[in-house]
Amino acid sequence: MSIIAQIKTPSELAKYLTASIYQDFDPELLTQQHVDMHLACVDDFGQVQARCSLWWSDVPELENEKLGVIGHYATDNDHGEQDVATEVMLNNACFLLKLQGCSRAIGPMDGNTWRHYRFVTDAGTEPAFFLEPTNPPGWPKYWTDYGFEPIAEYSSALTTDLSQRDERLAKVEQRLEQKGIGFRPLNIDDFEQELRRIYAISVLSFSKNYLYTPLNEHDFVTQYMKVKELVIPELTLIAEKDDKPIGYLFAIPDINEKKRGEPIKTVIIKTVAVLPENSHAGLGALLVDKVQQQARNMGFERAIHALMFSGNVSRNISGHYAKPMRTYTLFTKSFR
Repeated sequence: MSIIAQIKTPSELAKYLTASIYQDFDPELLTQQHVDMHLACVDDFGQVQARCSLWWSDVPELENEKLGVIGHYATDNDHGEQDVATEVMLNNACFLLKLQGCSRAIGPMDGNTWRHYRFVTDAGTEPAFFLEPTNPPGWPKYWTDYGFEPIAEYSSALTTDLSQRDERLAKVEQRLEQKGIGFRPLNIDDFEQELRRIYAISVLSFSKNYLYTPLNEHDFVTQYMKVKELVIPELTLIAEKDDKPIGYLFAIPDINEKKRGEPIKTVIIKTVAVLPENSHAGLGALLVDKVQQQARNMGFERAIHALMFSGNVSRNISGHYAKPMRTYTLFTKSFR
């Protein structure tokens, strides 16, 4: 028999942190990420079998729905055909979300799409790359066993030939140059201010994205400051017009290769954002082309186009260079 502990603060969670399921979990996330409730599924021997956090106060919007979000999910059952602990926990999670007036649960998502979310549902053969969500292959089934269904699909793609070019972009570059648009690498000596510049682009560029949630500038800057030491300025390209940023591409080396004892030969194209104006047509594709050529000149051999929503234009850009390597899925359960 399992019980569900309802936890609201890091101090309340402290008694469970010796469990292996919390080995890599920072209890301060409950506060930092504004969690409304954290659940721990505990067996008769006091062992935590599964965990998750719930959000209902500040969540993404979906038309005609009040969403509840389930994230910070983990279970100690990585390979079984069934996971009773997950079923018990999700049952309680959905009950609590319904009590808060939610019409639908969505997950796994750590509150919003600026943080970790999605399950890997088709891992392919490539090893995990830096900052990629990972999970044992059985975890998505535990959710579908309880009645969750896919609501959105994402993919990452890999190009192993950085010499590839999109011949159409020569005319695009000429047109943009005539409009006074130029390009420069990120200024690492003014990193925090550079983040503020690209934040202003991000909030406008992403505002129409699926399940978009506004993020304040402080949290955006804090999130990116964590990877400052990994940033290679020449791989983060900023497009400007009249000295004002209008687009950027943020890329970083895949340090997971180094952790595996391999040479770093892969660059991860993590974010491409352009202000939504017709005069900027083709700018995102040109940024990808330029950064891939710069990566090649620096000795990189591969590029990963990371974590693209199936309906985004980034999938079309990626299709000119890369082949799908991994699929991810976001799941939902309606209470109606």
